Amino acid sequence: AFTAIETTPALAIGMLLSYVVFRRLFPKYTLILLLIAGVILAVVLEGASLSGVRWSIAVPQFIEPEWNLGSTLSLAIPLVLVSLTGQFLPGMAILQGAGYPVRAKPIIGVTSLVSLPMAFFGGITTVVAAITAAICTGKDAHEDPSRRYVAGVFNGVFYLVGGLFAGTIVSLFTSLPAAFVAVLAGLALLGAIAGNLFAALEDASHREASLITFIVTASGMSVFGLSSAFWGVVIGYGCYLVLNGSTGRK
Repeated sequence: AFTAIETTPALAIGMLLSYVVFRRLFPKYTLILLLIAGVILAVVLEGASLSGVRWSIAVPQFIEPEWNLGSTLSLAIPLVLVSLTGQFLPGMAILQGAGYPVRAKPIIGVTSLVSLPMAFFGGITTVVAAITAAICTGKDAHEDPSRRYVAGVFNGVFYLVGGLFAGTIVSLFTSLPAAFVAVLAGLALLGAIAGNLFAALEDASHREASLITFIVTASGMSVFGLSSAFWGVVIGYGCYLVLNGSTGRK
């Protein structure tokens, strides 16, 4: 988000100032107001044109399945690995860190079964959305942790609405500068990042391993086609074992 200041300083700084003001005055509606303000700033400051944006409802198209070994090796297996390491793994870690001791097996099982019928209409994989989980499990969703599920339910509803108007949404965001999307996404995650960093670094015996995990994950590195989220967990856990012993010191 902040590297966008190099290329589009007026837009990036304007959105940052808007975020701070909205966060101070209307904390519950910060992101919605930031989205509106960002669009206005993009049009006024960067000359973005919304003339190509049209309201249209997406119509599902049936895709006949066709199996072959090549697509399995080059597409299916890599997508499974990306889903497991880039979405399920950090998503489950976020849920556990937020105090929700959910089991991975039923979640992966249900989402896998849901992915089967969705694949006939282009929905390649249904996964735990890690970034969405980070937002919906934070204090901004609700002060009471037992009530934060409401944010998840409504987020699902908004996903369905977004799917119906996918063409309109895509045309809107492609009409806006890339910096707009980067800043909006980055600022939206500040609360989740702060909360998770606090929880991860609170225990002194876990602090260094947690910090290494965060830095590796934030680096964006990719080795053997596996994302930084996977390597962050692997390297961080390895450091934890070395620093605290294989049994884990409380």
